Amino acid sequence: MNVNVVEPGSALVAAPGLRDSNFCRTVVLIIEHQMSGTLGVVLNRPSDVEVADVLPLWSPHATLPRALYVGGPVQKRAALCVAALPAGADAEAAEGMIALRGSLALVDLDADPDLVAPRLRGLRVFAGYAGWGEGQLQQEIDRGSWIVVPALADDVLAPPETDLWGRILRRQGMPLALLATCPADPASN
Repeated sequence: MNVNVVEPGSALVAAPGLRDSNFCRTVVLIIEHQMSGTLGVVLNRPSDVEVADVLPLWSPHATLPRALYVGGPVQKRAALCVAALPAGADAEAAEGMIALRGSLALVDLDADPDLVAPRLRGLRVFAGYAGWGEGQLQQEIDRGSWIVVPALADDVLAPPETDLWGRILRRQGMPLALLATCPADPASN
């Protein structure tokens, strides 16, 4: 994966200066990127709603704490499921999944969870998504609002108490790693 190139399986890390309440200190996993636009889900916004309340058949298979995550401000009643597959597993060959990159896949929530879940290392369910129209995301990247990096399967499965934003920035090395030390409120610096 080329750094700064958006493609399925990339992560968008919000720059410290991005103050939009929907995206401040978020990490967005890109699911689809085409000329007409881009779709992704916010990885670090768990909700108080349990997966069991929305998709009871998928709940036993969701990674703990089995919370529904807020995937973004668009179509909050739509559910998307992202899974991490075990090393060496091929999402392309598996029914009910669409490969994103590496061991990351989008799961068809209409598939039978008892047939799909045994082939997964873990999964998260997201309500809503983040979306950008044609050229919109590239403009935001050019303005410095987003940092594009490779996503890892463990990013999708990270526990809610993890500072995912900081962890991803730190693993980028210098100078990006320094951004992880930026306080959430610049006035407290």
